[in-house]
Amino acid sequence: MNLKKLAGVLALLYGATVWAGEPFVVKDIRVEGIQRTEAGTVFSYLPLKVGDTVSDERATAALRALFATGFFKDVQLLNDQGILVVRVQERPTIASVELNGIKDFPKPQLLENLKFVGLAEGRIFDKAMLEKSEQELKRQYIARGKYAVVVTTTVTELERNRVAVKLDVVEGSPSKIRQINLVGNAHYSESDLLDEMKLTTPGWFTWMTNNDQYSKPKLTADMEAIRSLYLNSGYMDFSIDSTQVSISADKKDIYITLNLSEGEQYTVSDVKVAGGKGVFSHEALRAMIAIQPEQTFSREALTAASDKIREEMGDKGYAFANISAIPDIDKEKHQVAFTFMVDPMQRAYVRRINVTGNDKTRDEVVRREFRQMESGWFSTSKIKKSKQRIDRLGFFAEVNVETQPVTGSNDQLDLNLHVEEKPTGNFQIGAGFSNAEGVTLSAGVTQSNLFGTGNALSTQINTSKVNQVYSVSYTNPYYTDDGISRGFDVYKRRTDATTTSVSQYTSDTYGGGVRLGVPIKEDETFQYGLSLEDTTLALTSESPQRYIDYINTFGTHSQNVLGTIGWTLDTRDSAIYATEGATQRAFLEAALPASDQRFYKFTYIQQWFQPLNQYLTLRLNGDLGIAGGYDGMVLPFFKNLYAGGTGSVRGYDSNSLGPRDSSGYTLGGEKRVVGNIELLFPVPGMEKTKSVRMSAFLDGGAVYGGQTQSPASEGMRYAAGLGINWFSPAGPMQFSWAKPLNQQPQDKVQSFQFTLGGFF
Repeated sequence: MNLKKLAGVLALLYGATVWAGEPFVVKDIRVEGIQRTEAGTVFSYLPLKVGDTVSDERATAALRALFATGFFKDVQLLNDQGILVVRVQERPTIASVELNGIKDFPKPQLLENLKFVGLAEGRIFDKAMLEKSEQELKRQYIARGKYAVVVTTTVTELERNRVAVKLDVVEGSPSKIRQINLVGNAHYSESDLLDEMKLTTPGWFTWMTNNDQYSKPKLTADMEAIRSLYLNSGYMDFSIDSTQVSISADKKDIYITLNLSEGEQYTVSDVKVAGGKGVFSHEALRAMIAIQPEQTFSREALTAASDKIREEMGDKGYAFANISAIPDIDKEKHQVAFTFMVDPMQRAYVRRINVTGNDKTRDEVVRREFRQMESGWFSTSKIKKSKQRIDRLGFFAEVNVETQPVTGSNDQLDLNLHVEEKPTGNFQIGAGFSNAEGVTLSAGVTQSNLFGTGNALSTQINTSKVNQVYSVSYTNPYYTDDGISRGFDVYKRRTDATTTSVSQYTSDTYGGGVRLGVPIKEDETFQYGLSLEDTTLALTSESPQRYIDYINTFGTHSQNVLGTIGWTLDTRDSAIYATEGATQRAFLEAALPASDQRFYKFTYIQQWFQPLNQYLTLRLNGDLGIAGGYDGMVLPFFKNLYAGGTGSVRGYDSNSLGPRDSSGYTLGGEKRVVGNIELLFPVPGMEKTKSVRMSAFLDGGAVYGGQTQSPASEGMRYAAGLGINWFSPAGPMQFSWAKPLNQQPQDKVQSFQFTLGGFF
């Protein structure tokens, strides 16, 4: 092909022209038409230089190289008496990108996404790139179920070879799932299978969850949920043969069809164990497997058995144990036998424990909670306990532990602990409202991880009508290396019951003390304390006779030396979002013989968590208290036990339950019993969020003892309601609404209560 024919071909292919003539030797090269592009840039891409001979092949290669840069929309090669003239027409640059009609997404996020396909200010404009940008925008909306989205682009030419790009978006309404069809199911009804799926047709709560909008990842997860249901019910041959997703012509309605093949239900004929000797006997391994012959096959039970053996092996140091359940399937009898092959592999020990993410908290604060030691044999139970203890510190939003084999070694691994810090300082504001008392306020400031040391410093300011508290507390949880804690408290407490439902009196107490905590087991601790208190009392004209008699006998001023002893057992899996485990606390406070008074107060508090399924947790709370005098003295009335309100029996005013005087004021008592039953569950649509959950509760409680002029005020009171706990970015928030179930005319009701705070 000669140069004349080449010119015609290239003109058709590229819209470019070349000279017509014979091959020639390049004496010089001149670039024409460039505005933004440097001449050196053109030379760097041009595969020709002075002294080269321009032929048909080399001219074609030069044109292709220059067009491939994407900088030019037209290129001409000309021969000017041996000078190679490269005449170009540059593509325009993008001067601006404008998005209109965007509501569902932040514009900066979309502009950032468009950069990845080349649409951004300062980039070279290309129509192909513009089409990709349109498709990217549509993809973003389709992912949110808006199939009717329309994107219109406008390109406006500007001076200096620039263009302005505008994309107008009509988002439209999300397409809704109008029907989900299941074909081939016989063992489970369609409603049973639809209950396993997150995707659903429009309903009462779908506006919140968006589960009525089609999403391919959601459908994949739903298909796996259905598959798991069948496999856990013995249907080993179950399969989903096909899925069809169709959309209506107006792109408003989506129809989903799943075609299922159930197969036959299988039972387990036999379970055997092979290998593993030297660590566990076959009998011990078989005891770890809950599967029994004649049971219906369950993939979940099979996985649980393998995990149990692996966990027990790991607890002995065999971190790399290989557990395989080999099936022997009899399709005619619809039975399956399993042989668990157990290969312990090499026993491993932990080389290093690497801690990351603790930007504020010191390493030692995290490491002292570890029960798995470096250079010690690997132990799954110790690692689990270590994670639990770190999680219960309350310093971290996430705690993750991963094992990493050491390269070049078959008996070593590293533990990588990654934590995500969260604010550990908080101020808290509490409020309650009742028709009788109006609004009561309280506030406090706490830093539970002072300067990253793990030490706690807290101050409290409570301005409620009943209790005004000003206190400072400091606790070092590791005063000794053995985990003995030490704390100090200084406080001023004023009780003013003259404007509340509590019997009329005021007290001013100044005090201070020291505390020690002595761990006796992993989750069990004894506490000891000694403090001094100075109390001054005052009565009003409405104070009951029993208060007047007490003042006449013991006076208005007293000084007491208080000794305390406590016991705590805490097996919760988390201090913030507990789903299993329990806490028990027993606490005894007594005025020692050197005091002006002789009394004691004993309380026992129990909290128990039991997961019911993946999302529901049952919580049971119990609070028992008993108090009295000794050595011939009575319990001071300002040390009485009370119940009612937040943390007790919701739905009733704070401290309002129990005996009353002749004026109807609450006296408190010497015995208290409180119980709570709560069903904890996530907010619909936020199942994976551990910062918020709701509860339905039933509370009950009563206070007994003391002299009462209103017998009808005694006895148990009950209330039921709903609550929500939210660890929001602004701080912890608690809301509750309760309805008394057996309210008496003299009871004080406080239906709505809330507390809120902020982190720092």
